[in-house]
This record gives sequence, structure tokens and C-alpha cells, in this order.
Amino acid sequence: EVQLVESGGGSVQAGGSLRLSCAVSGDISNDPHLAWFRQVPGKEREGVASFDLFGRTIYADSVKGRFTISGDEKSGLYLQMDSLQREDTAVYYCAASSVGQLVSGHLNPSRYAYWGQGTQVTVSS
Repeated sequence: EVQLVESGGGSVQAGGSLRLSCAVSGDISNDPHLAWFRQVPGKEREGVASFDLFGRTIYADSVKGRFTISGDEKSGLYLQMDSLQREDTAVYYCAASSVGQLVSGHLNPSRYAYWGQGTQVTVSS
């Protein structure tokens, strides 16, 4: 089993920045795939950022050019969020797969078995 703990959320004004961190521990021997998701109350969980099978970054269209994902299961997972907008307000989660590296569906929440408790990000105008 993999344990994930997010940190770094908070309140920021529009145009500001935050850096989220996710500490990864437990059984990482199968090289779990990692990703960031977010969720607003009443809406489905949305994929934000991940990596493809070759390590290239993948982003939701809504955050391209503003968010940067980095890290791995050994050093931790990070999400640098710049030029934040009110629409980015959500609870942010990091997630890990249970089947190693994913070939597809990198931003599909159903592909991930392990989740952190989430960290709230609130962007005000």
C-alpha cells in the first residue's frame, strides 16, 4: 500500500502562486504512477497534471502554461501553480496507481488506487 500526504495549500489572491507537495511512502516497489487531481464540491474529480509513460508532462487544458508538475515517488511529487485564477479554487489531491506505470488514462481518476487526504486551495479576486 502507498501513503500520500499533501501540503502547501492555502489562500492566495488571483495572479499569485502556490507550491503543493505530496510526500510518498509505503510500498513503492512497483514504481507507481503519480498524478495531481482537484475537486470542487458537487463536481467530479478532475485530472490536473501527470506524466506519460516516457516521463513527459501532461496537463489539463485549463492549467497548461500555468502549472508545473515535478518529482517522483522517491523525492516526492510537486505542483507549482502560477497565475492562479478563481477557477482554480478546489481541494487538490495527489494520487498513485497500484499497477505501476500507466500506458494511458493518466488523468483519469479511476486509474488510481491510492489518494491523499487533500489540501485546500482558495483563490480570491
